[in-house]
This record gives sequence, structure tokens and C-alpha cells, in this order.
Amino acid sequence: MIRKVEIADVEVLAKIAKQAFRETFAHDNTEEQLQEYFEEAYNLRVLLTELEDPDSESYFIMHEEEIAGFLKVNWGNAQTERELDNAFEIQRLYVLQTYQGFGLGKQLFEFALELAEKNGFSWAWLGVWEHNTKAQAFYNRYGFEKFSQHRFMVGQKVDTDWLLKKKLR
Repeated sequence: MIRKVEIADVEVLAKIAKQAFRETFAHDNTEEQLQEYFEEAYNLRVLLTELEDPDSESYFIMHEEEIAGFLKVNWGNAQTERELDNAFEIQRLYVLQTYQGFGLGKQLFEFALELAEKNGFSWAWLGVWEHNTKAQAFYNRYGFEKFSQHRFMVGQKVDTDWLLKKKLR
């Protein structure tokens, strides 16, 4: 089951977001870098602002009554980049390690694409770390292609994210 994240869920969202990011990227970042990123991206004030933004939505995916991961999508001014007209950004898509292998990431991703198509967007796009070849291959299977790149800060460390896009209409 996928359900929209509500304002009352902000503390749970912060906990899940930090856990998922740590599980995914701790191998390539120091604890200090992770903490700096968490303070910048996942503090309660920032998450509340995102949840209140009319150009952004977040969703939890459930597995047997437990929150297994989350998705954040943006359009309009909420997008992290605005290189494409009438575009829909899939900004965050994470499944906790415990729940990987159940097809939940695929389910969340397809849900995001359905949202984009249902709402009449011309493009779906996302950023993926340049060294995350598994995720790149996954997105390529859906027809996403690299069109640009941008810097992604984890604390003071600069990573490069590839920007991938898919034409929807």
C-alpha cells in the first residue's frame, strides 16, 4: 500500500529518510558528512516546509503494516532543477534494506510515473548518483536517458548526480 505522508507524519518521515540515506550512502561518506546532510535536508523544519509545498508530495510505501520506504516528487517551483518544460521530478525514492527484494522500489517508481502521466506532465526526470550503476540500469529499463548533471552536496563533500529524463507525451 502507498499512502500520502501527512504533516503529522513528519517525525516518522525524518527517521525513515535518515535511515534510508544512511543505508544507501554510508559506505561513501563519513559520519560527519551524513550528519551535515541530515541537518540540511531532513531536519523537521525543512521537511515540514516540503510537506506544505503545493508543488510537492511525499508518500510512504507499506509492507505488512510497516513503513518500508518513501517517495518525494516535485513539479513547478519545487523542482531542484528547471531545465525541462512541464516536468515532474522524482526527487527521492528509497526502500529500507530490510524490505528490499519485494519489488517495493519498482512499485513506488511506477506509482510516481503514473502520477506524472495522470497530471499531464511532458517529462519525468530524476537525479541519480554517478556511481550508482544499479539504479541507472533500473531507470534505463524504463526509457530514462541522461541529459545533464548537477552537484549534490553531502556535508562539505561534492558528489555528481546524473540527471535522467523520459518523455511522457
